[in-house]
Amino acid sequence: MSDSTSVQDTLAATPLQAAIARQEIEYLRRRYARATDLIGECSAESIAEGRRIYHRIFTPDAQIRTSAGGEVGLEADGPDGWVEVAQNALQEYVSTQHLVGSQLVELNLLEVDAEGNVTAGEAEMSSYLQAWHARQDSVWVFIGMYLDKVRYYPGDGWRIHDMELVQLSGEDRPLGPAVARK
Repeated sequence: MSDSTSVQDTLAATPLQAAIARQEIEYLRRRYARATDLIGECSAESIAEGRRIYHRIFTPDAQIRTSAGGEVGLEADGPDGWVEVAQNALQEYVSTQHLVGSQLVELNLLEVDAEGNVTAGEAEMSSYLQAWHARQDSVWVFIGMYLDKVRYYPGDGWRIHDMELVQLSGEDRPLGPAVARK
C-alpha cells in the first residue's frame, strides 16, 4: 500500500448497504415517536428517558421547528430545546400516541470504506404522522408529516440535524368515559 492510499478511501455503496442505511435512518423517527410519548407521560423518569433518546437521534445543534399553512410555529435548537417544547405542548394530555406511517428516505450521499463501513452520508426523509393526544373527555388527532435532514457521523451513526413537523390537519374528538383514563 502506498503512502497516498488510505484505508478510509471511499467506495460506492452496494444496494444492500443502501438498504441498511435507509433502515437505520427510518429508526431515528420511530425512536423519536417513542421518546415523545415518554416525555408526554410527564414523570421525571419518563422525561429523562425521552431526553436520552432525543440526544441519540438529534445532533447537539439540530434545528427543529413546526409549521402549519406555511407559517413557522414552535422552534428549538438541539435536543434539550425540543424536550422543553414537547414537554410544554404535551403537559395537558393524559396520554399520547405518535404513530409513524409511510417513510421515504432519499440518500443523497453514501460512502463506505473497503470493509463496507459507512464513512459519510447525507439523506432526506419524510414520514407521515398521526398523533393522538388524549384528555379526560376528548382526543386531539394531529395529522402531519416530518421532514428531516440526516447526516452520518463516524462513531455516532445517523443523526437528524434539521427537522420540520408540518401540520396538515387536525381534529378534536369527544371520548367516551370508558376509554379515557389517567
